Amino acid sequence: MARMHSRRKGKAGSLKPENKTKPSWLRYSEKEIEMLVLKLSKEGLKPSQIGLRLRDSYGIPDVESLTGKRITEILKEKG
Repeated sequence: MARMHSRRKGKAGSLKPENKTKPSWLRYSEKEIEMLVLKLSKEGLKPSQIGLRLRDSYGIPDVESLTGKRITEILKEKG
């Protein structure tokens, strides 16, 4: 699809900044985050809903950057 104010086509270039370190204000460890993911999954939430709940209620910004695994990978590993 063409860009609105130019005569060219282009690819959207928005990317999340890459964070190498864990935020200092975060009080959850990797194990605790995985346990929360499993607990929320048992409540019947889908992976996208789990991510929203972790962000909004628990203050966990991004599971993948903190644990190295995506929510679906954690669920597949732990069952």
